[in-house]
Amino acid sequence: MADQVAIVTGASRGIGFAIAQRFVADGYKVCVTGRDAEALDTAAKDLGGPDVAIGVAGKGDDPDHRAAVIDTVLGQFGPVTTLVNNIGINPVYGPLGTIDLNAARKIFEVNVIGTLGWVQESLRGGLGEGGAIVNISSVSGVRPSPGIAFYGVTKAALIHLTEELAVELAPKVRVNAVAPAVVKTRFATALYDGREEKVAAAYPLARLGVPEDVAGAVAFLCSPDSAWITGQTVVIDGGVTLTGSVQ
Repeated sequence: MADQVAIVTGASRGIGFAIAQRFVADGYKVCVTGRDAEALDTAAKDLGGPDVAIGVAGKGDDPDHRAAVIDTVLGQFGPVTTLVNNIGINPVYGPLGTIDLNAARKIFEVNVIGTLGWVQESLRGGLGEGGAIVNISSVSGVRPSPGIAFYGVTKAALIHLTEELAVELAPKVRVNAVAPAVVKTRFATALYDGREEKVAAAYPLARLGVPEDVAGAVAFLCSPDSAWITGQTVVIDGGVTLTGSVQ
């Protein structure tokens, strides 16, 4: 995968960092983004340093930040070939009937509008013939997830955005999504902390996911092995959507 240049958003740790690690192992140059500059610096060093990995800090819903990332990547590595939209927030829990509407707007702005903004900027940054985009959705976007319902609404929107982009950007750029169930990250801690064994019991594969489970699927969807796949959402869930609750 020489000459491949990837942007992975929200990648200072967890799923995003695992995806960046996989890309570097596969020969990509990688730019990771996130809000914590210090964490990004550490992540970039752990990924191999400035010859293969750089970090650019900022908020994913900030257009100036998105533009700065593209300009930095163009200057450091050249045109973008791959975009992974991993950034996502969920600051509230509870029923839709009482959700704070300003919080809902913020979640939608980051998870959906921000994703579209990253796509638009990446197209400006050279993403074209042979390019690939993968959006990180969630099983909460595939079936109801009480407690994180509006987060699920945004992830469902992300799946449809994936399909629309796949049609619009074909045949030059392929666009797919992955929809993980509970993956053991800091972001998802509230869904399993103190009760991991009980939560995992609902999964036919008898365990929760780890970031590398998602990274492998993303790497496949960005590789020539998936050259005839676009507009699809790959559910990565240990079988839980077949048998039980997604939480």
